[in-house]
Amino acid sequence: MVTVKRAEVYFCDLTSAIQREIPLLKLGLTGGIASGKSAVGEMFVKLGVRLIRADDIAHELMQPGQAVYDEVVRHFGTEILNPDGSIHRPRLASLAFGEAGHASRVKELNAIVHPAVMKREDEWMRDVGLRDSDVIAIVEAALILEAGAAGRFNHLIVVTCGPEQRVQRFAARLGISEEAARAEVTRRMAAQLPDVEKIKAADL
Repeated sequence: MVTVKRAEVYFCDLTSAIQREIPLLKLGLTGGIASGKSAVGEMFVKLGVRLIRADDIAHELMQPGQAVYDEVVRHFGTEILNPDGSIHRPRLASLAFGEAGHASRVKELNAIVHPAVMKREDEWMRDVGLRDSDVIAIVEAALILEAGAAGRFNHLIVVTCGPEQRVQRFAARLGISEEAARAEVTRRMAAQLPDVEKIKAADL
């Protein structure tokens, strides 16, 4: 478990040893589903780091009127829509990760969403650097390594946790049983690199 104290030490080390050489320090924060990325991100935010979440960007880009929204609906059909026209995200996730008897379409969804999300992240980091070059910017995203995007960052932070902790966290987040959470976590983890591979690529 990453403690606030460890986060403080890492923050200070990065600031003193690296920031003088790199105008804007860009960090990628990643980890598997329900690993605790957001909790670690909040630790850094409390220390003054700027942070943006890929999930928030994707949610914004999948609102009606956005080009990503139009492409997602074109590929996955109107069955993913709520009565008000917004995307029913659990239904989209079910189709993307593969329902019983149906192949996973995660790569298809990622091919639509990832380029637009990464473009927005890069714009955000550029804007942060223009406003204040003496800051640290963190992009929190689950699929940095899977998308081949680790090279955009100066350092990569990987968050991991035990299998049961992951299931319990996911169950609490969605208000579902641990049995249902375990099945969903297993299904989604199949589309992500295993923790052992993420750890190999991590700076922290």
